[in-house]
Amino acid sequence: MEKRKLGFAGPEVPVICLGGNVYGWTLSETEAFRQLDAALDAGLNFVDTADVYSRWVPGNKGGESETIIGKWFAKTGKRRDVILATKVGMEMGENKKGLKAAYIRQAVEESLQRLHTDYIDVYQAHKDDSETPLEETLGAFNELVKEGKVRYIGASNYSGARLAEALETSRKNGFASYVSLQPHYNLVERQNYESDILPVVEKYEVGVIPYFSLAAGFLTGKYRSKGDAEKAARGAMVQKYLNDWGFAVVEALDELAHAHASTPARVALAWLLAQPGITAPIASATNERQLADLVEAAKLKLDTESIQKLNSVSMQKVAADALAG
Repeated sequence: MEKRKLGFAGPEVPVICLGGNVYGWTLSETEAFRQLDAALDAGLNFVDTADVYSRWVPGNKGGESETIIGKWFAKTGKRRDVILATKVGMEMGENKKGLKAAYIRQAVEESLQRLHTDYIDVYQAHKDDSETPLEETLGAFNELVKEGKVRYIGASNYSGARLAEALETSRKNGFASYVSLQPHYNLVERQNYESDILPVVEKYEVGVIPYFSLAAGFLTGKYRSKGDAEKAARGAMVQKYLNDWGFAVVEALDELAHAHASTPARVALAWLLAQPGITAPIASATNERQLADLVEAAKLKLDTESIQKLNSVSMQKVAADALAG
């Protein structure tokens, strides 16, 4: 599978990142083990998770995804075959959130224990913590890198301005710098990344691994009506796309999938891979067909006309909102 650099100083990673958010949620431990085996066999060895996955599920407390991945490492002995990314900062319980140095130190030890590993390849700030000085957060991350518990650091959900400030803070203090950013970016969520974040990641040569790359499944064509959404675990996340504009995007994906003998999911991911700054879109899978889409998307190269068609239909709402504003 093709690989790209994860930031100027970061490792090379496959062009698709397997999302571990479904482990302990919509995939059981047994199913997750089966998926991880199949993904690794297909060359998809970049896995993203977080300590908070999947705390939102009734009965869960967080750490379920990391625990499942850690058990798989223990069972297979394949830890060093995987590029592992996880995150810290979302609420994990009382007084367990944010990016203060003491909490980062506590959280990384808990993640390492759950993951059955002594190092994390990419340790990421899950969201910006405006109440903690960047010097404190980055200083804590820097210590983990020096100790070998973390190889590289990344950020998620940072604005362009805060990302630039963080990178300059690392430069000024000689700290390890963020090599990657996880923004919310896909064919139907474009404006914030393209206007605010893209100039910064290009200037500082930061890798981009967008989440919700398939818009919570909407871009796969799974949701064709409000009724479809009401039946699904992620249905509430796609409500805002269930309109004429959203369905026009799906129709364009359908047409291009037919033209390329492909699927809407593969086309949507191939479009993302063709965008400036993108290193590896994150996407999860809950069955073999969806996993095959992730693997095959890396091989699909869209022609200029196809990309322009998707750009045109996806930007119609952005243009309409701009006129309305």
